[in-house]
Amino acid sequence: MSRYTDAVCKLCRREQQKLFLKGDKCYTKCMLEKRPGIPGMAKPQRGKPSAFSIRLREKQKLRRMVQMNERPFERKVVEASKAREASGDHLLRALELRLDNIIKRMGVSTSLKTARQLVKHGHVKIGGKQVNIPSYPVKAGEVISLSQKLKENVGVKLSLETAKKLNNRPSFIEFDETTLTAKVLRIPERAEMSFPINDQLIIEYYSR
Repeated sequence: MSRYTDAVCKLCRREQQKLFLKGDKCYTKCMLEKRPGIPGMAKPQRGKPSAFSIRLREKQKLRRMVQMNERPFERKVVEASKAREASGDHLLRALELRLDNIIKRMGVSTSLKTARQLVKHGHVKIGGKQVNIPSYPVKAGEVISLSQKLKENVGVKLSLETAKKLNNRPSFIEFDETTLTAKVLRIPERAEMSFPINDQLIIEYYSR
């Protein structure tokens, strides 16, 4: 599987939107604010972007937010298109309930990258059983617990402090900081999801 190794700030500049790929630094030292131009483009693009370009950029925004390669992301879209509910809602809900994203939204990590590290390194249990697959689909009612060793982890402590300051922990997650456990109370509603994108444009992109 390919892995992006260049500066992630370039991705935010390319999409002209904060993607929050660097955790705390995105709130304090955002390169998009210092250098707002698109990388490699000396002059702004002339004319209106085409319909294809608009859909492509929206797809790229979401794919980069969830840090997925094209093939697995496309499979998610195909699955969503076969669902009984609205395709866009199904896609966003599936991405929202991935284990790595739930760990991030619990507040113990400020970036998806560090959340995935916690999962892959065996620090996460669901229902008492260790799960090391970041893409694991968390279901309503499941209890997620983190290793008690993480209470002394500097990164986790800073993330919890940031979560308190931002006060952005969603209401569908019940989190206990003393035990580092969380319960997904229910399926999240559209307004509670963490992806500020137009999902219809993404569905249209793959339907062309």
